[in-house]
Amino acid sequence: MKYTFLPSSDIRVSKICLGTMTFGNQNSQKEGFDQMDLATDMGVNFIDTAELYPVPATAERYADTERIIGKWMKYKSNRDQIVLATKIAGPGDYTKHIRTNGFSKEALFEAVDGSLKRLKTDYVDLLYLHWPERNVPMFGGYKFDPNDDYLNEKKINWVSIEEQLLSIEHLIKAGKVRYFALSNEWPWGLMEFIRLAKIKNLPLVCTLQNS
Repeated sequence: MKYTFLPSSDIRVSKICLGTMTFGNQNSQKEGFDQMDLATDMGVNFIDTAELYPVPATAERYADTERIIGKWMKYKSNRDQIVLATKIAGPGDYTKHIRTNGFSKEALFEAVDGSLKRLKTDYVDLLYLHWPERNVPMFGGYKFDPNDDYLNEKKINWVSIEEQLLSIEHLIKAGKVRYFALSNEWPWGLMEFIRLAKIKNLPLVCTLQNS
């Protein structure tokens, strides 16, 4: 197995990361355990999950993937050997069974505390914002629709990028998160996170998924 460091971090990860979004739906807990056993036996130390998983996302199976990983790490007593990444679900109809307050300070704190409890750990190595907290084309779309800035004819008060960074800084200082990253983000959003982090001396984006 080859290893590398995530940018702007001291986190050493295997070149292969195990994705887990099928654990608890397409894969049983036993199958999830078997996959993680095989991966770690082969030198993989990097596991990626999300509070949204398994997919397709449903209220009945919400966060079952995190619970399976938490049970496995407790059984194996190997938390210190695993680089663990999870994600807070972004706002939208797809996630309204999880919460409806986007990436507000309260939402971020609630999401992280919930993930830590399910994963049976005190911290996550990498916290992703699962998709942007603003009006952007998503999941294969490419056309911007200004109507998406409104809900029931009321303009949505999106949580600003600076406010998100301030909340993440609090989580890092509290020791609950080591580094943070972005998922399903667009070039402008990535550059704005970096620009504000440098100007305001706030946490810097560690990596980007999927692009």
